[in-house]
Amino acid sequence: MADRLFESATSLTAIGVISGTSMDAIDVSLVTSDGRDAVSFGAGASYPYRDETRRALQAVIADAERASAEPLAELEAAVTTDHLAAIRSYVADHRLDWAGIDLIGLHGQTIYHRPERRFTRQLIDGQAVADALGIPAVDRFRHADVAAGGEGAPFAPLYHRALAQRLEQPVMVLNLGGVGNVTYIDGDTVIAFDTGPASAILDDFVLRRLGRPYDADGALARSGRVHDDLVAGFMANPFFDRPAPKSLDRNDFHRRAQVVEGLSNADGAATLSAFTIESLIVALRHVPRPPKRWLVGGGGRLNRHFMTRLGERLGVPVEPVETVGWNGDALEAQIFAYFAIRSVKGLPLSLPSTTGVPQPMAGGELHQPAARA
Repeated sequence: MADRLFESATSLTAIGVISGTSMDAIDVSLVTSDGRDAVSFGAGASYPYRDETRRALQAVIADAERASAEPLAELEAAVTTDHLAAIRSYVADHRLDWAGIDLIGLHGQTIYHRPERRFTRQLIDGQAVADALGIPAVDRFRHADVAAGGEGAPFAPLYHRALAQRLEQPVMVLNLGGVGNVTYIDGDTVIAFDTGPASAILDDFVLRRLGRPYDADGALARSGRVHDDLVAGFMANPFFDRPAPKSLDRNDFHRRAQVVEGLSNADGAATLSAFTIESLIVALRHVPRPPKRWLVGGGGRLNRHFMTRLGERLGVPVEPVETVGWNGDALEAQIFAYFAIRSVKGLPLSLPSTTGVPQPMAGGELHQPAARA
């Protein structure tokens, strides 16, 4: 909802904060923008959850009944405490002046996302953050979209469009986080959707088998053999034929992926990696023209094996977003700084072509600190 204190401001500076579905860290970055096309951004940084917070989150996410229904006040307080620590560390590490920060944009930690039930849940206490920092905070970015019948994801497209104005188009921006999602940009045409599993399904496999958080540089997958019959089975899921826009929960494919448990470590990693690549190839069914290039953000862009194989399959350049001057480690956090600015100006955060919402949808909930309430 627009706020009169901010609506008339030419430009605002916001800190954006997010922990993605992989829960590997809390990402923080800074954006200064008019909420439309003028965008400049600062450095990004990542700060870990406390081990006990991460373990508690993993346990809740694995239990859909708890994640969707229980109050979880203690866990939300722990998530909020860790987010506050990350914001304070970011400001100190980058020697920022608190007085120059207008807003905090808080995505929170997604623990349950079921748009078909018009329900999404991210843990964060925006009012507690605003009170602790003395700075207005915006959270609950996805809720209005989901309540109106939208998918509530992906939520990056309008930021991608703002950044990509001067690039040759059509261009596809791919985020390889826990779930894969793309933004197709061709002039005024913006289409976005989740593509399928990305880092989460492989990371969880490697963690179970080897106790490692991820397959560094794709070395394990590169050493294995792809079981094409299993990949074909994965790709028979009707999700891939559903028209865009569409979205996924982090764990939607995990049960089906258990068929790789009978494979070796290397073959299992190779097969899951190939599954993600195939899910991206079929994403081309849902866009009007083949993109001239793919720009990749998220942790998956650092996996050379994956990037090489994807480029071979697509036959066009597949490059990390740093190629065009963006910060792949900070992009997700920047999105919610930018959306905090758009939110207080009453501008849309999602479109019918990005989430399936019936009309361009504003969103976010503004929390003024107690002293300014």
